[in-house]
Amino acid sequence: MELFLAEARIENRDAVAKELDEIKPTHVLMSAGITGRPNIDWCEDNKPATIRTNVIGTLNVADLTNERGIHCTVYATGCIFKYDEAHPLGSGIGFKEDAIPNFAESFYSETKGYMEQMLKCYENCLILRVRMPISDDLFHRNFVTKIAKYDCIVNIPNSMTVLTEMLPASLAMAKKGLAGVYNFTNPGVISHNEVMDLYTKYIDPTYTYKNFTVEEQAKVIKAGRSNNELDTTKLMADMPDGVVINDIKTACDLCFQRMKVNLEKLGWLPDNMPAEFKRS
Repeated sequence: MELFLAEARIENRDAVAKELDEIKPTHVLMSAGITGRPNIDWCEDNKPATIRTNVIGTLNVADLTNERGIHCTVYATGCIFKYDEAHPLGSGIGFKEDAIPNFAESFYSETKGYMEQMLKCYENCLILRVRMPISDDLFHRNFVTKIAKYDCIVNIPNSMTVLTEMLPASLAMAKKGLAGVYNFTNPGVISHNEVMDLYTKYIDPTYTYKNFTVEEQAKVIKAGRSNNELDTTKLMADMPDGVVINDIKTACDLCFQRMKVNLEKLGWLPDNMPAEFKRS
């Protein structure tokens, strides 16, 4: 098996087409997109640029791979829902794959909600709803790295994606030829507090945080944030044989155990953490 790292910008249709014709891949893994820096609030002030990548670019890849009979895995988002009367907070009733997006309080999520409906038209596309991705390091896009820098966090249970377990699963799903929408999170929910308690337990015992309400959070951000639970029944039923996916609380605990080992090898724990991983 050969792996090629794409160089074409997805909003440049001709360049993407040229690259596909030169490489002739059997599968494409599409994770490109704009979330903004430092967060999705950026999209509120840069709507044309957000559309250019998240809508036009994504459709370019889906359409061009479809024309060529290439399987395309799109790492999308599950941040297109919010708890509602049919899916109450704490009920254990998650949004299923056929649910229509009900969250458009950020422009980023709004564009992603549009995209999912259009991507469903492409029978070659596997659309994976990723949420709040967590990795075994403190990479700046890691959900843990982001919220560890906040003085205050909201304490709401959410579906989340532990990448160490889920990324290999996505490769197995692509190899199996699965298509359509899948809620791509570890089963169950975990709260922000529970995540940061694991951070304190394994990574930094001196770390402290405070909670604030969603209403208080809204005063310091431009765009709303999605909070929801996704139903993983379909994902687990269709998962290829041999793939192990733990529930989110187990997966997070194991993730932080690995993170501790990784950071200790770098000599970063607990007092020598690089400045970019600390609160500003």
